[in-house]
Amino acid sequence: MDRCQQAGKVLKVLRKLYPKATCELNFKNPLELLVATILSAQCTDKRVNLVTQSLFKKYKKTEDYAQVPQPVLEQEIRSTGFYHNKATSIRKMAQMLVDKFKGQVPKTMQELIQLSGVARKTANVVLGTAFKIAEGVVVDTHVKRLAYRMGLTEEENPEKIEQDLMKLVPRKDWIFFGHAMVWHGRRVCKALSPDCPNCLMKSFCPKL
Repeated sequence: MDRCQQAGKVLKVLRKLYPKATCELNFKNPLELLVATILSAQCTDKRVNLVTQSLFKKYKKTEDYAQVPQPVLEQEIRSTGFYHNKATSIRKMAQMLVDKFKGQVPKTMQELIQLSGVARKTANVVLGTAFKIAEGVVVDTHVKRLAYRMGLTEEENPEKIEQDLMKLVPRKDWIFFGHAMVWHGRRVCKALSPDCPNCLMKSFCPKL
C-alpha cells in the first residue's frame, strides 16, 4: 500500500472515531488561543486550561500582556513549566502585535511566524482553529509520533513531516486531520503504552 492509500485509511478511521475533533485548549478569541498555545509547549492542555481560567479574566487585550511585569506573568504561568521563556515570549509577542499589527492577531502564516514564540505549529493552530484557515497541518509531539508509526513519513523534523502530510491529506481535511491525530495520540496511540489491541488502525498499522 502506498502512502496516499495509507493516509486515506487513517483519515477514514479518524473521521469515524473523532468526528468532532478540535483543539482542546479553552479560548474565546484568537489572542487567547495564541497565548494558550504558547503555554502548551511541554505542558498538558488540562494544565494550561487551569492556568488560563484566571489569566484570561485578568488580561483582556494585547496591551495587557505587553505591559505586565515579567516576574508577575512568570508567577501566574509558573505551573505550565519553562515559565521564564514562556513569559518572555508572550510579552514580546504582545508588544509586536501592538507595534506591527495594531494589537490584532494576524491571519497569515508569514505574519504569525514573525511573532516571538510562534513557529509553524503554533501558527497552524491559530489559523486553523481561530480563523478556519488551512495553511498547513499541525505537527506536535503526538502527530509526529503517529505519522511515523502509521507509515506516513520517515522524517523527524516537524516541518518536513508537515510537508509529507500536506502531500498525502486533502487540503480540506488538514485542520481536522491535525486535531484528530492529536486526539488519537492522547486516547489510544500513546507514547509509552499504546493501546494497540483496541486500535481500529491495527489491521493496517505497519508498526505492528
